[in-house]
Order: sequence, then structure tokens, then C-alpha cells
Amino acid sequence: MSPLMLLLCFLLQLIYSFYFCSSSAAATSTPSAPFNSLLPSDAVSLLSFKSKADLDNKLHYTLNERFDYCQWRGVKCVQGRVVRFVLQGFSLRGTFPANSLTHLDQLRILNLRNNSLSGPIPDLSGLPNLKTLFLDHNFFSGTFPLSVLSIHRLVILDLSRNNLTGSLPVRLTVLDRLNYLRLDSNWFNGSIPPLNQTQLQIFNVSNNNLTGPVPVTPTLKKFNIRSFLRNPSLCGEVVDKPCRSAPFFDSPSSAASPPTPLYQNAQSQGILITPPPQHKHKKVGVVLGFVVGTLILIAAVLCLFAFVKKRREETETESKATKCTIETITNSAANATVSEPDDSSQEIKLEKEMKVLQAPKQQMKSGNLIFCSGETELYSLEQLMRASAELLGRGTIGTTYKALMASQLIVSVKRLDAGKTSITSAEAFEQHMESVGMLRHPNLVAVRAYFQAKQERLVIYDYQPNGSLFNLIHGSRSTRAKPLHWTSCLKIAEDVAQGLAYIHQASKLTHGNLKSSNVLLGSDFEACLTDYSIIALADISSEDDPDSACYKAPEVRKSARRATPGSDVYAYGILLLELLTGKPPSQHPHLSPPDVPDWVRAMREDDNEEDRWLAMLVDLASICSLTSPEQRPTMRQILKMIQDIKDSAMVENNKRDAHNGYS
Repeated sequence: MSPLMLLLCFLLQLIYSFYFCSSSAAATSTPSAPFNSLLPSDAVSLLSFKSKADLDNKLHYTLNERFDYCQWRGVKCVQGRVVRFVLQGFSLRGTFPANSLTHLDQLRILNLRNNSLSGPIPDLSGLPNLKTLFLDHNFFSGTFPLSVLSIHRLVILDLSRNNLTGSLPVRLTVLDRLNYLRLDSNWFNGSIPPLNQTQLQIFNVSNNNLTGPVPVTPTLKKFNIRSFLRNPSLCGEVVDKPCRSAPFFDSPSSAASPPTPLYQNAQSQGILITPPPQHKHKKVGVVLGFVVGTLILIAAVLCLFAFVKKRREETETESKATKCTIETITNSAANATVSEPDDSSQEIKLEKEMKVLQAPKQQMKSGNLIFCSGETELYSLEQLMRASAELLGRGTIGTTYKALMASQLIVSVKRLDAGKTSITSAEAFEQHMESVGMLRHPNLVAVRAYFQAKQERLVIYDYQPNGSLFNLIHGSRSTRAKPLHWTSCLKIAEDVAQGLAYIHQASKLTHGNLKSSNVLLGSDFEACLTDYSIIALADISSEDDPDSACYKAPEVRKSARRATPGSDVYAYGILLLELLTGKPPSQHPHLSPPDVPDWVRAMREDDNEEDRWLAMLVDLASICSLTSPEQRPTMRQILKMIQDIKDSAMVENNKRDAHNGYS
């Protein structure tokens, strides 16, 4: 073959290889610029995020129609714009790419918690409407994202459990709407900014390398030491640790010299003074020293006598006014004549306390205080037993106390009824509590620890300061409670649905005992479920708790069947009607679904201008409480319905504000 032909073949092969490689690359790359221009900008942003943050292709995002992206997992739209992007616990691996989600300028909620995202947090200043930002439980690195400080509507910020370093910006104070700030379990150093947000209710900077005095602001003073733990170099009044102060004098040379004797000073000025005779001076000194010493000795004896007498009086007073402790409560089982206080009493009465104190003490060393889900052991069993106890209330299977420890840490302790839980073996109890103790969600009251010994079982929860939903709905016995506004009902309904959906999705457990007294209000009045899955440990009949029977689904009430996700849904429907009407379930009439809206409207006597949204909530309550469990929705479906109601109401309110000229 001639050299000319060889050269021609080589050129043809080169052209073919170039064309094939470029075509393959185009086929596997992201959509080209002309194609991107045909997509809505929000869809482009989501695909851009997935390209870097989902290296294992956990998110199967496909786009066949123009607005298909609104149906993608974790995406919620209002009028074609993304307002919510929640990918919590999706096992995402990759980075948070810059110029991706930051173009979602209508985004209200961004939740990427509990994934494996790494690298720096990008510029988020392009999200002016963002109110909730969860980036915790990842592997983000770099410094605190200063762009967050420009998001003035931010209410919730959680950057905890990452690898962030550097100092905290002093300008954190500009986020004046914050009521939730968690920065714990990072590598932040330097000082804590003087936070002054009056609405801040949840705050945690523990497990960092922060140093110096904690600013004594009204905001920071209301948090206990738990919010600052494991920062060895923090000090000050807030953490009850004195700061090292500089010495008054820099060197010994600055110390004052001893005074010059009077006669030496006078002689130096030319004044003649005859010094006193030395033997008289010594005699006077001896007498004066003896008198002063005697007086000091007498004063010391008198002070000692007064101190001993005062201590004796204080001891007698304390013994008379002694408060009940967790230990005396648990020891009361040893004395059958000692009973627990009436429900109307908020503390154990003195006579009963004294009887308990005199009762033989039960040995508690046969059991251990076990902390759940890798919790840090903030206190010992002995410290818990010595905590002062205040009765909070009685439940279906036990009594709950508020326990105040010497360290000022407050927890709730539920003492389970030994008779009702006797059907559960020690091994089964421990296995069950390990499963329950692993559940962590903002709308669940966390189980921190548990204890069991012979005839004694305790469950330790976080203390919730604002009481129960039952008290909020029904008020005191002396006043006629007015039903809550429909927006408050919606917020509480969403919180409860979030907690239940998490229990059903994250485990094979159910709540089993949902009622208004088992929904507590957190520090910023968020609704949190308590006593979840505890009922499974006990043998309970309807006669034991007639109030709880009204929440039970027909299939559970009429048989010995255990609770199911469907029976939780039924209880949720009854709870929602209780919220909307202000009436306890025992006062709910037996109505067909079409008659329920009229009854609810009659009970409320208001909210006429919001009748549409109220009707939606009533419809939701009705389908949740259907007799047939197969016809009830799942908690995930219920949560989506609530979010649809909430988003529709938000859009309508925005339109109304725009029509009225509000910005």
C-alpha cells in the first residue's frame, strides 16, 4: 500500500475516533445548555444538586413532563416552585455543590440531615425565604457558613455533628428570629457570641473547643449547663465555673513598703523626739498581746458556738421540710402502708414522706442505669436516686415525676407499675427499651435512660416545661376552655403526625397509647410525643383506663390485639377532633362522617372566615377515624395532606397580603 493511502486511512481513523468519543461524552453528560433552557430553573437546580450529592444514585429523578420534578422524592412545590426539600436519612454521599439549591429562591425548608455529605457548605445567600435549615449529622467541613447570616427569616438552624472548625461569628446576633440553634459536636473554637435573640428556645454548643467566659445575656442565662458541656475552657456564671483572673500586682517590687517608725520619720525632719525606754516598750507589748489574744480566743469560741447552733437548727428544719426523692419513691414499695399522693397534690405530703424515709431501704444495686442510643452519662444512678421528686401525673401504666438533681439538671422519671408490667421479662424489657431508646426526632420526647431491678422499672425522659396538650386544650377545671385557633390546631396536628410517621417508618414499633395527655409541649411549644411504645410492656384492659379507651380503634378495643399503625391513625383522628372542638373523646357524639363538620362548627362558634381550612382538617379527622382499618390512610399520607393544607393556606395568605398592599 502506498504511503499516500496509509496517510489517508490514518486521517479517517482519527476523525472517526474523535467523533465517537465526543458523541459518547455528550450522551453521558448533564443536559446541554439549550436543553437546560427548556427546563424550569428549579428542576435544573435539583438535578445540579443530585449530580454531586448523590454519587450512589439513591434519588431516581426522571423528567418526562415539565413539572415532574414536583413529584420527586423529598420535593414539595406550590404553584410550580419548590418550597420544601427534605432528604433526611437518604444515605446520600457526595458534596453540596455550589450554585445548585441556592437558586431555589422560594425554598422555605431545607433538610439534608443524617446523610454522608462532605466538603464545605456553599453560599446560601440566594435563599432569602428559607426558614428551616437542617444540615446536621453529616461530614461537612470548613468554617461556619457566613452566608447564613444574610437569611434574615431563618428560624431553625442546625449544623450539629459535622466537622466544622473556626470561630463562631459575632454577627450571629443579626438572626433575630432564631428559636432553634444547634452547633454542638463540631470543632468550633474561640468565644461564644453574646446572643440576645429573645425567641431562642433551643440552644446547644456542647462538645466543641470553645473558650473564655460565656456572655451573661438574658438569652444565654436561661439555658442550663447541658447546652455548654464538653468545652473544658468555658467559664463564667452561666456554666458555674470561675474564670481565672489576672493577679492584682505584676511583680513583688510594686508591693507597699512597711511604714517607717514615727520617731525615725520625725528625726529625718529635724524634730527631736526622745525614744521610749526599751524595757517599758517590751512590757507594754507583752500585756497588749495577751489581752488581744484572749479577746480573739473568746470571739472564736462564741463564733463556733453560734455556728454549731445554727447548723443544728438548719438540720432540724430540713428534716421537717424534707422533699421526697426518687430513692424514697422507689423504696416506698417496701412499706405497704405508704401510698402515692392524690392526683390533686403536686408534691408528696410531709407525713407520707416521713413514713417512706423511715421504711426499710430496698437495695437498688441489683440493677444498672442504662443510657440509650450512645447517650453521654450525665449522671449516675446514685445522683438520680437522690434527686428531689415532684409528682407530674399518673398514666395508664405508671406515675411520672419531675426529678431535680443537685447539678440542677431536670429530667422526667416514669415509674412503671410493677403489677401491669410483670408480663414482660427482664430480658424482653431491656431489648424493647433499647429499640425505643434509639428513636430520635424533634417531635418525640427522647428516652435518655432506663433502669430495672427487682420489682422496680424506671424510664428517664427529657423534661418538657410547658405541660401537656390536654392542659392546653381543656384548661383548668374552673374555666370553660375555648377551642384553639385553627392555625394552632394545624401546627400541633403536623407535629404529632411528624412524630408518628417517624415511629412507623424508622422502626417496627407503634405508639399504642396516643392521647392528649401523652403529647407534651416543648420549650418552644412544639408538640412532642411521649410514652410511645411503652404500652407494649404491660397488660392493660379498658377498665384500667376508661379515658384511653375512647382513643382505641374498634379492632383493638374489641379484642386482645396489640396496637398497629392503623390503630395509631384512628387515635390520631380522635385527637384531631379533640383539638378542633375542645371536647374530650368521652364527650364526642356518635355521628356519621357527613354530620361531623356541622358538629365541629357548632362547638367552635368562630373561624367562619377560615371555614375552608377548618373543613379540610375535619375531613382528615373523619377519614382517620373510620371503622375499617383498611380505609384509613397511613401516617405518611396524612402528613402530606396536612402539608398540602398548610401550603395552600400560605399561598392564599400571601395573595391576600399582596392584594391588601402588604409586602
